Amino acid sequence: MLDAIRWDSDLIRRYDLAGPRYTSYPTAVQFHSQVGTFDLFHALRDSRKALRPLSLYVHVPFCANICYYCACNKVITKDRGRALPYLQRLEQEIQLIACHLDPAQKVEQLHFGGGTPTFLSHDELRQLMAHLRKHFNLLDDDSGDYGIEIDPREADWSTMGLLRELGFNRVSIGLQDLDPAVQRAVNRLQSLEETRAVIDAARTLQFRSINIDLIYGLPKQTPDNFARTVEEVISLQPDRLSVFNYAHLPERFMPQRRINAHELPSPAQKLEMLQRTIEQLTAAGYRYIGMDHFALPDDELAIAQEEQTLQRNFQGYTTHGHCDLIGLGVSAISQIGDLYCQNSSDLSQYQNTLAAAQLATSRGLVCNADDRLRRAVIQQLICNFSLEFAEIEQQFNIDFQGYFGALWPQLQGMADDGLIVLDRERIAVSPAGRLLVRSVCMVFDAYLEQQNRQRFSRVI
Repeated sequence: MLDAIRWDSDLIRRYDLAGPRYTSYPTAVQFHSQVGTFDLFHALRDSRKALRPLSLYVHVPFCANICYYCACNKVITKDRGRALPYLQRLEQEIQLIACHLDPAQKVEQLHFGGGTPTFLSHDELRQLMAHLRKHFNLLDDDSGDYGIEIDPREADWSTMGLLRELGFNRVSIGLQDLDPAVQRAVNRLQSLEETRAVIDAARTLQFRSINIDLIYGLPKQTPDNFARTVEEVISLQPDRLSVFNYAHLPERFMPQRRINAHELPSPAQKLEMLQRTIEQLTAAGYRYIGMDHFALPDDELAIAQEEQTLQRNFQGYTTHGHCDLIGLGVSAISQIGDLYCQNSSDLSQYQNTLAAAQLATSRGLVCNADDRLRRAVIQQLICNFSLEFAEIEQQFNIDFQGYFGALWPQLQGMADDGLIVLDRERIAVSPAGRLLVRSVCMVFDAYLEQQNRQRFSRVI
């Protein structure tokens, strides 16, 4: 079993930098408009020839209410009728993509995100899943990882029953914070009872996994009131927890301008919230997977990390990184072989392009040899907290220390500080360095110096 993480305030102060979350390398900041539908068709052909398994991500952008902290691509509307034209174009996209793939390619993973996927009516959800099953090889034996994001204010027992019937077996529940004052400050009033009802339904209906999202650093949060939220959440016994650091970037995300910056907790308070959360979750038996994620020891993510098969992509930590990821819907990102591509983030443009029988690919990137090498290095560090040089040398036919010689002084400095253990054969992230693994990954990021760090959240 991996050693427990260790809290080191001095190390955190030194290495708590702004940087990417590495759901991909290169990151989406590097995407450019020279990549388009021709590149996508070429990648789909390669996927078809190799008969690679698939992971589908479906983006439903609509929300009935705005949450002020949100940085997702969403459309706020009370008009449920706006979903219909979107679904027509989404179904068109599904058809256009699927005809370039082989029916033998199994969909091992499916995820509906948003927005609020349950903004859609029951009939709309049925129709969308029927369309996906018609054009893709979805598994019928409940062996796939088929998940959906749930807002408990937009779901009830009948909704959960429908989702289970349609083949979903995982749910991710947005909670963020249970304190009423915090909820009012971010415009998300959601009771513990609403959340518990959805979780009870999921357990009764035998959903395989329940994830809960929390955010620390929101207005009016204090270490004490956030600790109470964490205690309540532990009592709900989710299989996984995501505990995100709120990044206040009002210049980039308009809804955040409604948050009173004077009500945000101080950096010291945020650190105390995280430290206490880690102590609470560890005492309750949760394992730190990495970044913001915790899981019970018998969860698939924890087991995969033990076996060093854990991977990371735009779905976050996953056991399906070997699949080609197909993103469907406005702003959705695909990762197919060495191609990353993203649909237009503008709803009208997305719909109009598909109305003209064209795919809505707007930008992307094709990885070169150096990208592939650095991607493998970052993947190993962020998933396993260790890196064996011999494995990389064999895979990419390089001398590791020779290739990355310019980085050695920086790595040696991290080793001297106790962030990592460095020798001639490997890098091992220390228990005190695991919370800061993004900072270790950033050393290997060839693009980072060219980027505006203000685009990224801080590590902690």
